[in-house]
Amino acid sequence: MRDFVNQKSKLIQPSGIRKFFDIVRETEGAISLGVGEPDFVTPWKVRSAAITSLQRGHTQYTGNRGMPVLLQLISRYLNERLGLEYDPNHIIITIGGSEGIDLALRACVERGDEVLIPDPAYVSYSPLVCMADGTPVQVECREEDNFVLQPDLLEKAITKNTKAIILTYPNNPTGAIMTQEQLKAIAAVIIKHDLLVITDEIYAELTYDGKHSSIVSLPGMKERTVYVSGFSKAFAMTGWRMGYVCAPAAIDEAMFKIHQYGIMCAPIMSQYAAIEALKDGFSDGFATVEEMRDSYDKRRKFVLHSLEEIGLHCFEPQGAFYAFPSVRSTGLNGEEFAGGLLKSEKVAVVPGNAFGKFGENNVRLSYATSMNALSEAFDRMSAFVSKCK
Repeated sequence: MRDFVNQKSKLIQPSGIRKFFDIVRETEGAISLGVGEPDFVTPWKVRSAAITSLQRGHTQYTGNRGMPVLLQLISRYLNERLGLEYDPNHIIITIGGSEGIDLALRACVERGDEVLIPDPAYVSYSPLVCMADGTPVQVECREEDNFVLQPDLLEKAITKNTKAIILTYPNNPTGAIMTQEQLKAIAAVIIKHDLLVITDEIYAELTYDGKHSSIVSLPGMKERTVYVSGFSKAFAMTGWRMGYVCAPAAIDEAMFKIHQYGIMCAPIMSQYAAIEALKDGFSDGFATVEEMRDSYDKRRKFVLHSLEEIGLHCFEPQGAFYAFPSVRSTGLNGEEFAGGLLKSEKVAVVPGNAFGKFGENNVRLSYATSMNALSEAFDRMSAFVSKCK
């Protein structure tokens, strides 16, 4: 029998995160600082809305874009909370933010197109570019620049084949953010070379110093930017798989067709939950979101202090809920450190090379877990680091 699997699928590597945590699941007593998932339970009002929708028999398809009331609430949320203006008719409810990125790439990228990806970056970007027949091109983001994409390095990476760039700030895995002035500097390069931007702002609500800035808000950028976000991180709704994507009319139309045929619509009960999350937020000023962010901020400070105490240098993350310490001082690279820490002390972190070649001497740890777990994990990590010296 012939081999039915295409070459593109064969060349894509398994997720560096999931592959590592297959091992974690088999390790009894392990403390996981790896998965980027809030330890908060989705607020009861939100869960109750989904339960009520099922009790009332709301189990049908919705419109392909999503429920009109949810689209309107997202439009209002983006405007009032982040200062972005999007017509509900140009918003699509997606199966998490990941579908939004996939839709944008499949709608816009053709064979031979290059897509720039600031590195370190979230693990799915390069494979999704490859699945869209594009070529991912990594652009180094250096710690000495606070992991912020620099205009000169961006300019250097652009070729005649460059079509798009994927941005993700606040950043996973580094926790870096970009200020409005820093975004202006790269926007000038993007406009000069007539590039498309796909901006993944799933962590927009998790900025600890100052207010989040979106590249969409800059002059000349909205018409060339696909905005991707969702409910997973800030609203503690990872398992609900609720995202959304906003785009200029022509790109929106193309993405919508792909979404219609590939997905049809997001689950109706999850949409009811998302409606309640936003309705509740407008009534109380998003107090629950802000309470969670304050809790993450306390953990962030604890993690930075703990890393300093055990002798691991770490850039101070200013967004998301990750730290990305260097492990050079131990004499190990990120993969060796993560493997040794798990085997010796049963603490799981993610090797930095899962996020690109420029993270090979780092590890990513998530502080979206309890203080008790963090405290115990750092006691164990301290013991492991001591053995390395």
